[in-house]
Amino acid sequence: MKRIGIIGVGEIGRAIVMGLRHGGDESSEVFLSPRGARTAAELSERYEGVRVCADNQEVVDRSELVIIAVRRQDRRDALAGVRVDDDKIVVNVMAGVGNDDLRQTLATGAPMARAIPLPAIRERRSVTVVHPSHPEVNSLFERLGGVLPVADEDAFNVFSALTGTLTTHYTYLATLTSWAADHGIASEDADRYVRSLFQGVGRSLNDETRSLHQLAADHETPNGNNERIRTTWFDQANSQALTRALDALLTDLT
Repeated sequence: MKRIGIIGVGEIGRAIVMGLRHGGDESSEVFLSPRGARTAAELSERYEGVRVCADNQEVVDRSELVIIAVRRQDRRDALAGVRVDDDKIVVNVMAGVGNDDLRQTLATGAPMARAIPLPAIRERRSVTVVHPSHPEVNSLFERLGGVLPVADEDAFNVFSALTGTLTTHYTYLATLTSWAADHGIASEDADRYVRSLFQGVGRSLNDETRSLHQLAADHETPNGNNERIRTTWFDQANSQALTRALDALLTDLT
């Protein structure tokens, strides 16, 4: 796609633009909506070929592929009166908004796919789940770190629920840092060490020859410190509580 439009320039919209321009790539023109004006202006000043449009209709008119990235609760207001011709391609990245809902809002017969781009797409380091599979949409996200097309919307919603665990992971790390600080470690030292510790874990995830269960086992000594925390804190009750929370989120998404 040579001309890509983004309606809704929040965190994910910004990440997509940065991913498109990663490494100096200027192969696509990018058109941004005025929603998120400060971020849109910053991106247009930073990158060649990134322009802020007067309104959302101009974004659509100038683009071959249009990414809808507004918040779910804002979609009707943001898209009111916007016309999308059938020769466009629409990518819906709004969590919890199905394509049938969006198609009704836009009153269009244009090809449409849902996608779950994550913030790491800015560095082309995140796989994006897509449904339904579409060659142009797949090509876009393959370029931005990888694509995982899924067969049906039920599977898509499962992946969407998994993304709801991201901030829990950051809060877990922050809790470790606070615990160390409570035991007399300087906060900046605790923060630096915890970041280093889990950056190493992140790098180990690149080894796809080992399952996640195998990676856990390989990092654990029988009767050692890791086994103790896993079995006393992340016990069956904790695991079941996480499963229930994910089930409830999945219900809401569907």
